[in-house]
Amino acid sequence: MIPMLDLKLQHAMLREEIDAAISGVLASTQFIQGENVREFEAEAAEYLGVRHALSCNSGSDALHLALRACNIGPGDEVITTPFSFAAAAEAIGHVGATAVFVDIDPHTFNITAASIEPAITDRTRAILPVHLFGQAADMEAICELAGRHELRVIEDCAQSFGARSNGTPTGGMGDAGCFSFFPSKNLGGYGDGGLFTTNSDLLAEHFSLLKNHGSPIRNRHQVLGWNSRLDELQAAVLRVKLRHLDAFNRKRIDAATRYTRGLEALPVQTPQPPGDLSHVFHQYTLLSPKRDAIIERLQQAQIGHAVYYPQPLPSQQAFSGISRSLELRHTEATCRQCLSLPMFPEISKTQIETVVGMIQQAHGG
Repeated sequence: MIPMLDLKLQHAMLREEIDAAISGVLASTQFIQGENVREFEAEAAEYLGVRHALSCNSGSDALHLALRACNIGPGDEVITTPFSFAAAAEAIGHVGATAVFVDIDPHTFNITAASIEPAITDRTRAILPVHLFGQAADMEAICELAGRHELRVIEDCAQSFGARSNGTPTGGMGDAGCFSFFPSKNLGGYGDGGLFTTNSDLLAEHFSLLKNHGSPIRNRHQVLGWNSRLDELQAAVLRVKLRHLDAFNRKRIDAATRYTRGLEALPVQTPQPPGDLSHVFHQYTLLSPKRDAIIERLQQAQIGHAVYYPQPLPSQQAFSGISRSLELRHTEATCRQCLSLPMFPEISKTQIETVVGMIQQAHGG
């Protein structure tokens, strides 16, 4: 059996560092807003090259509160992708705005300036691109377009910690970046967690208020806020894992290279990142008209796999009546053919060769 994801291997490698970090927190009994949270925020800000990195309790909260910090609300429109996890579109709905879905590029799976521009109206207030599967979107073009139309840009970086767009880390080019530390992510915690990044002092101040009961100091509440804090144990774990992130991402890229070389003779579309848009392979996702046959073969061999994502977001009940969309030809075709293969830093050459062999068999090889 080859799992889709194996977190045990990474934990075994980091066990001593993780145990020491957790023991330190337990000994301090400082579980909320302690030294590890402050240090992790500073280390993440330095890594990402941003002025502010503010932790919260999930990537979903980072998105939701980022929109609120940007004063996005009822009557506003936010342009985003229809091909992603639901969190970004949920966040738009939670602030009372309308999600406007535009088509994706069929090779990067991301929305582009070219697909965004026709959707801009006098109600558009922001663009919310998702750096899907670890592939950076073309933020230079998106930010240039946003600048011409005086729009906010909020990056969903849940799957892209360590990726770069035109040389800049994701989360550092828009008005704000939103990261998730769900355990499966490239930088994953041992529970939920999130991060908001920005170079704006004003947005950082507003986000800080919103995530902590609207309170700049104890028992003084300026706005209605939320309780959205990263706990000290998660921060301690993330500090350890951040030190190893570049090495883990290089291993993911090496694994992706092996997959691509093994599949190059087959009639499948493999990831081909543009040179100025890096990919850290949170997922390795291919397109094939024979997806069902491949899935059947992988299931027989007890090999992990997943379909991210089988249905465009605007066709789902949750977004009925609170969104609109343009033509989604590439999105719909991608949903019918996409398939993600096992991907984690510790995946072995033999495991990759086994997966490739099953896909070759599904194509009659």
